[in-house]
Amino acid sequence: MSAVEYNKINDITVENQPVQEPERQYYYMDKCREIISERTKEKGRRLTFYVETFGCQMNARDSEKLRGILENIGFVRNDYEESDVVIYNTCTVRENANIRVYGRLGHLKTLKKKNPDMIIGLCGCMMQEKHVVEKISKSYRHVNLIFGTFNIYKLSELLYRVLTEDKMIVDIMDKTEEIVEELPVDREYKFKSGVNIMYGCNNFCTYCIVPYVRGREKSREPEDIISEIKRLADDGVREVMLLGQNVNSYGKGLEPYVDFASLLHRVCKIDGIERVRFMTSHPKDLSDDLIDAMATEPKVCPHMHLPLQSGSSRLLKIMNRHYDKERYLELVEKIRNRIPDISLTTDIIVGFPGETEEDFKETLDVVDKVGYDSAFTFIYSKRTGTPAADMPDQVPEDVTKERFDRLLALVQKRAKERCARFEGKTMPVLVEQVNVQDDRLVTGRLANNLTVHFEGSSDLIGQIVDVKLKECKGFYYIAEQA
Repeated sequence: MSAVEYNKINDITVENQPVQEPERQYYYMDKCREIISERTKEKGRRLTFYVETFGCQMNARDSEKLRGILENIGFVRNDYEESDVVIYNTCTVRENANIRVYGRLGHLKTLKKKNPDMIIGLCGCMMQEKHVVEKISKSYRHVNLIFGTFNIYKLSELLYRVLTEDKMIVDIMDKTEEIVEELPVDREYKFKSGVNIMYGCNNFCTYCIVPYVRGREKSREPEDIISEIKRLADDGVREVMLLGQNVNSYGKGLEPYVDFASLLHRVCKIDGIERVRFMTSHPKDLSDDLIDAMATEPKVCPHMHLPLQSGSSRLLKIMNRHYDKERYLELVEKIRNRIPDISLTTDIIVGFPGETEEDFKETLDVVDKVGYDSAFTFIYSKRTGTPAADMPDQVPEDVTKERFDRLLALVQKRAKERCARFEGKTMPVLVEQVNVQDDRLVTGRLANNLTVHFEGSSDLIGQIVDVKLKECKGFYYIAEQA
């Protein structure tokens, strides 16, 4: 062998591979493109792909990167039954999400018999669980590629291995210090975009698997975030959503330190960006500076998602939430004093281990006092690998279901009362799409995140237009163009 140490992958050598990211991934995109170009000629048609997202908005943002990379290589979108590459970007917050993925893999095995060249890939949070990867490696041998949350950016490099090696490729990282964002992206919407500002979570709530599969918190450098948003604005984006598992703790570990409120002020100075949102806020880290930023920056949307989880201080302590009922209500009062028309939404778990009727009534009390604009309500389900899964006094299913129904009724009642406060007003709406049920209507969102339907055509999509809110239907409005 010559002095050049050869990698076993085709003609790529250690000597000519870029080491730095994202240059390394663009190099592999070029190599994949050459192969796909040849296969396109052989088959006499364009090769296609399908990416399906399970889970949160951060997963949705990751899927935009996956699609962007595949399109850069030369694939075009298609339905999963007809695609040459199928990738599932998985969620593992609830175990039934895992079950859904296993079910899809069973169906894909049948499809792959018809198209043996089909490439099946799995990535995301579910793949960070060792027992999941072991199960797939043994029982689902038709899967070609498994990778996790820390190396989404490596898709082109991993796909090259799939195309040139006759074996299942498994590439799971337990952690990474590298943040790679400068890659092709296929945005779902041309006029709005999510922007990752941090990764991971340090909170270790006892019911949640996220810190174990997403790793510890790591904030992106503010200059990188600002540069990305400026590029988005130049590309026609008018609304950005700043994303993190807990955006309120942004900046920890940065030198020099920059907190989330300061970042918000900087984002609001970017020309072309008209709306700024963020997701998700943890009550324990909500600062007065952030509330002030929301109150004083016109571009920051008057909407905050502030997860409650439970109204019982006793349960909140067991959940490891680091606030109690009184602290939460104080925060709500402080927010509403500074931003009177703000829309507050939340997450609530029913049936957490040990929840008594008295605990549940505390939750109902908070819902009644706060009057959320909407709430995501969940029946607790055991999540293997979390402390709560092994706790005693698991609540019987029939009790949990009865409490859930009572909670949902109160949430809907208070939400309808709260949302109706805008009835008759004229407010700006960012039009997002033609209404899926009636193509005479378009659908958009108010700055406070309430959905609005009104008569209009597709040429309004991406525009901010004034509408008169005629009738509140609970969680949405029927309106007319002003």
